[in-house]
Amino acid sequence: MKYQRISPVPNISKLIDCYWHAESDSVIPEKKKIIPDGFTEIIFHYRDPYRINLSGRWQKQGKCLLAGQIRKFFYLENTGASGMFGIKFRPAALTNLFGLKMIELTDRVVPLQTIVGKLYRGMEAAVQSQIPIEDFVPMLNQFFSERLTYMTINEKIEQSINLIFSRKGDVTVAELTDLVHITERQLQRLFNHFVGLSPKFYCRIIRFNHIFSLMEQPDSSWVEVALHSGYYDQAHFIRNFQSFTGEDPSAYLFEEQSLANFFMKRK
Repeated sequence: MKYQRISPVPNISKLIDCYWHAESDSVIPEKKKIIPDGFTEIIFHYRDPYRINLSGRWQKQGKCLLAGQIRKFFYLENTGASGMFGIKFRPAALTNLFGLKMIELTDRVVPLQTIVGKLYRGMEAAVQSQIPIEDFVPMLNQFFSERLTYMTINEKIEQSINLIFSRKGDVTVAELTDLVHITERQLQRLFNHFVGLSPKFYCRIIRFNHIFSLMEQPDSSWVEVALHSGYYDQAHFIRNFQSFTGEDPSAYLFEEQSLANFFMKRK
C-alpha cells in the first residue's frame, strides 16, 4: 500500500493535524491493526469499502466515516482494492466545528451523514468522483479556513491540549489544572465534551505515541525509550504498550510498512 501525508495550510493548523491518502490495487483481504493516536478523523473510501472489528465482531463499513477517539487497538480488513482519503483533526476540532459531544463518539466509527448531514455531501461527492488529491486538498483548505473565521474556540481546552503535546503526555492532571487555572471537575467536563476521553487517559495516549518517534532514533534501547517517554518502571511501560497495541514492545514491528505505523510515525 502507498501512503502519503499532506500538511494543511498554516492558518488552519488549529483544526487540522494533516490530510492523508492510502491506496492499493491488491484485492487480497489483509487484516490491518489500528492503534490509538489521540486524533479524530473523517475518512472517505473511494474504492471498495472496509470491514471493521471494533468490539469483537466484524462489520462492513460505509464509504464515508467519522472516527471518534479510541482507547485500544482494533482491526480493519479490505474487501477489495483500497483507496482512502482522511482528514486527521486536532483533538477538540470536531466540537469547535460542528458542536459535537465527543464523549458520544468514543470508541465508535460511524457513517458521516448521521453526524454532519448535508455539510459534507459536497466533499463526499468530490472524493467519490476521484478528483485528484492536488485539487481536493486546496478545496478543503479553503473550506476550513472559511469555517475558522466565525468559529469560537474554547481557550481552556486548547491550552490544556497544547500543554499535553508540549510535554509529550508526561504531565499530571494536577499540573494541568494549576497551569490552566481550572478545577479538576471543570477539566474533566471539558475533556469529555471536546475530546471524548479523560485528561489522564489522553495523557497516556500521547505519552505512548512518543515511543514511536523515539524508536526512529538509531541505537535506542528499551530502557532509554521507557525513560524518555516518562515511564520510570519497565513493567509499567510494557503494560501500557500492550494495552494499546495488544503486543509486547519487543515483538512489535516498528519498521513494518503498515497502516498503524504510518499513522503513529509523525515525521
